[in-house]
Amino acid sequence: MPERLYQNVGSFDAVVNTAGYCEYAPFGEMSDEQWQTTIQSKLMGQINLVNIGLNYINQGGSFTLISGILNIKPIPLAIADATTSGAIDTFVQCVAHELPRGIRINVVNPTVLEEAWDVYGEMMPGFQPVPGALVGKAFERSVDGFISGQVLYVDA
Repeated sequence: MPERLYQNVGSFDAVVNTAGYCEYAPFGEMSDEQWQTTIQSKLMGQINLVNIGLNYINQGGSFTLISGILNIKPIPLAIADATTSGAIDTFVQCVAHELPRGIRINVVNPTVLEEAWDVYGEMMPGFQPVPGALVGKAFERSVDGFISGQVLYVDA
């Protein structure tokens, strides 16, 4: 799928990804299929976005991925989300040293957004949501800044 997207777009300066699907269940009840769904969507989907995108991104371009605060502040039923978020953070910190042509990569690791609190708030007691505009600033810093290999935490 990313290959077709990049072919249609052609060369570009930046990619920002905010998508990834995660399964939620107790660890002991997570099936291989649920793990694979989460790993393929949230983790490998973003890794492939970068790997394939390297063929199209301009010199000095940037990739910005998304993880999530649950690898730092776990909650029940979110083992797959937390695990893949941690893997994405580590991937970004490591791959930044291997990217050619001055290409940068960062990851935004936000807590729950105010705009999504009505959906996720019940699952996240004690969490303070943040406005989406604040998370947007982290994406802006990643794209328009000079940093690379950083995890940009957005938490209250």
